[in-house]
Amino acid sequence: MNVQDIIVGSGLLIGLIFGATGQFSGFCLNRALKEYWQSGAMQKAQSFVLALCIAIIGTQSLAQFGVIDLSKSIYRAPVFSWLLVPLGGVLFGYGMMLANGCGARTLVLCAQGNLRSLVVLLCLGISAYATLTGVLGPLRLSLSQMTAVSGASIADLSLVTQALLLGALLLCLAVFSFWKLELLKHKKDLFAGFVMGLLIVAGWFSTGWLAFDEFEPVNLVSLTFVAPIGETIQYAMIATGMKLSFGVSSVLGVLLGSFLVACLSKRLHLQGFSSPKEMLRYIAGGVCMGTGGALALGCSIGQGLTGLSTLALSSVIAMAGILCGARLGLRHS
Repeated sequence: MNVQDIIVGSGLLIGLIFGATGQFSGFCLNRALKEYWQSGAMQKAQSFVLALCIAIIGTQSLAQFGVIDLSKSIYRAPVFSWLLVPLGGVLFGYGMMLANGCGARTLVLCAQGNLRSLVVLLCLGISAYATLTGVLGPLRLSLSQMTAVSGASIADLSLVTQALLLGALLLCLAVFSFWKLELLKHKKDLFAGFVMGLLIVAGWFSTGWLAFDEFEPVNLVSLTFVAPIGETIQYAMIATGMKLSFGVSSVLGVLLGSFLVACLSKRLHLQGFSSPKEMLRYIAGGVCMGTGGALALGCSIGQGLTGLSTLALSSVIAMAGILCGARLGLRHS
């Protein structure tokens, strides 16, 4: 099996499991925050934090044993923008609330016939690519260069300090995940937390070890959905001359996995907008998520799980921005 087959196959399989689990459990940061902030229900938030805990343990274990080199990931870049990363996070979080779901959740809902999500995906993907390489690309690049600061992560600290900080972080995450044992009462959310965390690790393992070839280098990536959604739209239009990437195959896998579970659970049905005003809100949400995700270098999954699993400072800042933007967006959604 060649490198390309491994990339496409692993992306498709990981995406399929992600989509099936997302459809089955309703795993979503947007929903988790809404329930926690509005009613105090913790299980969705605990499920997300459990996924983060497992993603960190698995990812750092792979790095410590030399299976993958996290310095080659985008999250461990030597510099990042002190302006665009938090600003992008705020925009993404705000848009997530307007569109009633993050990029990953939007893929899951689209596969069950939600036409609102289809509109959001198109707006998200187009705005993301417009910001990354399109009309807004030069402005983004200029601002990024003018506001660049040195990147940092826990890996830059001494081994003793690393161990103490990592231990404290994992303890806090574990305590929150199982606070009052609430998560144990909700088996679907408990299951989703474990599976989603393991999928982040599987992504790193697939691109960093299974597909490793010194003569044909592969980008070290795991699950993220903003740029890959835009890339999937681009691939659908001009596939000739392009290769399927891990991101595109994982997006296709999410759609397929969610569709299959929706069929089996009889959730497959068309849903549309109730009013023009609602449509405008979802369009605005999609544009904010696409633009914000491009600026922040990731989404609620890309930075919130995958990026944070590398323990990069830029991911912490991006996630803080997403949470602030979501809180603000909740007031206007």
